[in-house]
Amino acid sequence: MDTTQNDRPGQDSSPGVSPNQDLEKQVVDALRTCYDPEIPVNIYELGLIYNVDIQPGGAVNIRMTLTSPMCPVAESLPPEVETKIRSIPDVSSAKVEVVWDPPWTPAMMSEAAKLQLNMM
Repeated sequence: MDTTQNDRPGQDSSPGVSPNQDLEKQVVDALRTCYDPEIPVNIYELGLIYNVDIQPGGAVNIRMTLTSPMCPVAESLPPEVETKIRSIPDVSSAKVEVVWDPPWTPAMMSEAAKLQLNMM
């Protein structure tokens, strides 16, 4: 399953939801608990998560970026993301790859994040 910032999964879990969809929701929920300490918005809503790929068997691969290559949390945020994803019971492994292309811009933030930061 492949989730991109523009393809956010729904928030509701219903009886017809497949196990991968449920795991995807759990992964996204975990991502929403990770913050860049300089910005009071979670990394998912900030648009720092470019791709969530859930493989059969529960292997999760995440492609993410940071607000800048000089970001002070460059060393700590990706391992935090990996740890939180690995803590989900149905996840067998987690890999976080930091990428710089495309470069992050504030336009990648969700509307909710822009509202929270008074950018709308």
